[in-house]
Amino acid sequence: MCEIKENELVNVAMQIILHAGDARVKMEGAVKKVKQFDFEKSESLMAEAKECIRQAHVAQTEVIQNEARGVTYEPCFLFTHAQDTIMTINSEVNLIQEMIELFKILNEKIEQNK
Repeated sequence: MCEIKENELVNVAMQIILHAGDARVKMEGAVKKVKQFDFEKSESLMAEAKECIRQAHVAQTEVIQNEARGVTYEPCFLFTHAQDTIMTINSEVNLIQEMIELFKILNEKIEQNK
């Protein structure tokens, strides 16, 4: 019978995916608040999203630093997926932050022209 060994990267991958997913949920809330012109709540949710991404990045960085020190890991498709997820959601954070800034500028212009 073949022995199944748990890959230690699975737990790290799940941390990354969960934190990145939480960031996406926060960003979705931020966009909803922008649509309601609630910029203060939107910024608060974006700050929470950025913290979630930071936590995901910390988990990923530990693995990368360990590899730089010579620790080797079994290949793990889930970890690769987690890295893809954090990259994608981090890009979304940056894009949505810019969108919020644009909405704020447009709102100020509209308010000035009333």
